[in-house]
Amino acid sequence: MKCSKYLMLATLLASLSFSSCDLERLPLTDLSEENFWNDEKNAELVLTALYRGKITNGLEYSVSDFWSYHGLLFMEHLTDNAFDRRGENNDFYKISSGQLLNTNSFIKNYWSSAYSRIGKCNRFLEGMQRMPESDLKKRMIAEARFLRAIQYHYLASYFKDVPLVTTVLSGEEANTVKKTSQAEILAWCATEFKEAAADLPRFKDLASSETGRACKQAALAFLGRTCMLQKDWASGAAAYKEIIDYGDNDIHTSYPELFWPGTGVGNKENIFYIAYLENYFGCGMPQQVLPAKDGGWSLSNPSAGLFESYEFVDGTPFSYDDPRYNPNNLGENRDPRLDYTLFYNGVDFMGTTYRMSPDYEASAKERLDYSSEASKTGFMWRKYFDENPINDIQSYSAVTPIIRYAEVLLGYLECLIEGGEVIDKPILDATINKVRGRAGVEMPPITETDPSILRERLRNERRIELAYEGIRYWDLLRWEIADKVLVGEVWGAPYPSSTTYASSTKEIDPTGNCRWYVGRRDFRNPQDYKWPIPLSEQNINPNLRD
Repeated sequence: MKCSKYLMLATLLASLSFSSCDLERLPLTDLSEENFWNDEKNAELVLTALYRGKITNGLEYSVSDFWSYHGLLFMEHLTDNAFDRRGENNDFYKISSGQLLNTNSFIKNYWSSAYSRIGKCNRFLEGMQRMPESDLKKRMIAEARFLRAIQYHYLASYFKDVPLVTTVLSGEEANTVKKTSQAEILAWCATEFKEAAADLPRFKDLASSETGRACKQAALAFLGRTCMLQKDWASGAAAYKEIIDYGDNDIHTSYPELFWPGTGVGNKENIFYIAYLENYFGCGMPQQVLPAKDGGWSLSNPSAGLFESYEFVDGTPFSYDDPRYNPNNLGENRDPRLDYTLFYNGVDFMGTTYRMSPDYEASAKERLDYSSEASKTGFMWRKYFDENPINDIQSYSAVTPIIRYAEVLLGYLECLIEGGEVIDKPILDATINKVRGRAGVEMPPITETDPSILRERLRNERRIELAYEGIRYWDLLRWEIADKVLVGEVWGAPYPSSTTYASSTKEIDPTGNCRWYVGRRDFRNPQDYKWPIPLSEQNINPNLRD
């Protein structure tokens, strides 16, 4: 979804009042539609609003949409990959730490943004029936169905049973809709993605001005994700295999470039993505993610758990006891994706050295403590920054992938494993080893074919390859391991040479590796596997109560 056309022009729709609120409770009153749908240009303008949804321009203090940087990337804060510096009382943190309530502001925003886009899609699809038949009409209808189905995919992933609304509702109808089961919604999504894919252009046929717009492969990838939720492994494998067989996509030669302004768009790996554009429709991610030395608020912090998941360069698991571990250079002898993704004390970033330790002075926001606006784990994100000067840290040209070809390959392999297919070397080389073998990464190929062992290797590969892309939480829920992974202490970077560690950390690392104590999660089983429908919605419509 390229910002330059499909986000910037969407702001014009505000003057037309083509909008909806949650379950279409605010009727359309300001737009005369009698002749509106006779002009394809009008329809394209409305389609732009469907792509944008509620994504906001500039700095986001809360979730505005499933695809905004705050709603997508910061969802990593719900997982064992990251920590939100706003702390344990922040509504984001509460979602996965045993404190989730139906008054949570973040899940309310997710709900609202999803149904807002669904309402727009329903209005658009109804209006398009008045337009004369054409290839463009067929394509735009497929795009709207695709975008609508994605919202239901997210809703079914997290809220489970929700209203399935596919027509324009009156206010009274919106206030009395009933919930549809997750199974029914996922089955509906699968059909929508299949039928949308049939009428969408292939990735290779997108014009240069349309890169990032919905294509056949994007719809098939979401079909694959949907099948994984259904545990329909054969259908999921078939969807991913269709993408592979088209041959339009490939692994990009540089991992970091996938997330940089400029190089993140127009490559063969990023199938579907959000591309913000500074000064027009930029994002405020640098303000919140950069360290204090670069003018940021250090809001988003990688965890020790993520750091520890990167293997040594020979493909063996990381261990603090291994002589290759260097506490003074944490990326030494490690999978190169570690340094491509995060940075730590003593590393150069954006032209200066990042300093973060319990021993440093707090006045420079370099001291690891529990009160300053500095990282709470000692780690920071390098991903999404090419380290060139940023003109405005509240309006940045970030590229945030939604579907990458690497995920397609890993998803295909997972479907084969879970479907009981025999895994051999050619399959491994065509999937996980193709991801690991990327130029600049070149990790040793995996040869393990035992399903129980390979499953864990694959899950770890997804964790590090897709880190900080907003998919880890979804994985933990569908693998049904969140109640094991998200229970216990959250740790930060190790500081074995610190002279003040023992007196300044709230908890001493019991492993003896001097990791900084951050906090604790207590994910509850089963209640935290399902988001509650917001109380404000339940108060309006008793049919939505649990």
